[in-house]
Amino acid sequence: MERKNAIQGWLAGLFPGQESKLSPASADASFRRYFRAEFPDRSLVVMDAPPSHEDVRPWLQVQKLFAAAGVHVPEVVAENLEQGYLLLSDLGSTTYLSALADTPADTLYRPALDALVAIQSASRAGVLPEYDRALLKRELDLFPDWYIARHIGITLSDAEKSQLDTVFERILAVNLAEPKVFVHRDYHSRNLMAGERNPGIIDFQDAVYGPISYDLASLLKDAYVEWNEEQALDWLIRYWEKARKAGLPVRADFAEFHRDYEYMGAQRHIKVLGIFARLFHRDGKDGYLKDMPLVAKYLRATCERYGELKPLLRLLDKLENRQAQVGYTF
Repeated sequence: MERKNAIQGWLAGLFPGQESKLSPASADASFRRYFRAEFPDRSLVVMDAPPSHEDVRPWLQVQKLFAAAGVHVPEVVAENLEQGYLLLSDLGSTTYLSALADTPADTLYRPALDALVAIQSASRAGVLPEYDRALLKRELDLFPDWYIARHIGITLSDAEKSQLDTVFERILAVNLAEPKVFVHRDYHSRNLMAGERNPGIIDFQDAVYGPISYDLASLLKDAYVEWNEEQALDWLIRYWEKARKAGLPVRADFAEFHRDYEYMGAQRHIKVLGIFARLFHRDGKDGYLKDMPLVAKYLRATCERYGELKPLLRLLDKLENRQAQVGYTF
């Protein structure tokens, strides 16, 4: 309440004599909160990022990069870095996830692919943090630490740890061999907004310079909405063709590009299972538990396709059996 009152005072100072009504807009998995500030003539959004927990400067950096690429991101109306407040243009409250209820998927997803090509076409090295081996591996390690040990309650044997490490190395080898571009890192149906200009892109503060297929895996193997394989493959091919025409460094052979995408999806899903478990057990946020089965389904499907990932498939069998024994229903 104290920060909300401070925000109200900040707005009053920015717009003397103009009354505004502040209401919760959304929250995310971090300490950031968003408020919608409604004025008589317009609506704006306040990002509240307590400096003791969050740093708004990465968001501002990526906002400038993505805006320069020509995609639709919130405009910065005012900022207070000392207090951790940003006042932004309002992209509305309709996410792709909610818009799909009455909007043809192609109407949303083809522009999302175009926007991704635009972002990637603006890429250059040395601007954003590297999505390097250390970061990719740190994300994979969330799986044994939080999903296996904490959530499922299993202690892996030395042999199982060794097998899991071997699978991780195989995944990392493919990930790190990919061409690099700007990566949003959470490019999916909850972070894309539907409106007059699709998509509105939000929640990009963790952007990095990394594997070109990463955002495609986020979008087409979304933890919150499932597409049949035929539809996902159609969009993937469309992206690949657009990317080649734009001169992006995608593989010339689609089969090789598809394998990159599959292995990138495996890395992301392993990480996401760990993150969702951590959000529940450490942060008390249980809203993501219901999304775990779809993420595990994606991971299982990839492991079934590639022989060198089969040790992970056997481990998933064991974990799912354990879930049944202890009554996990998510």
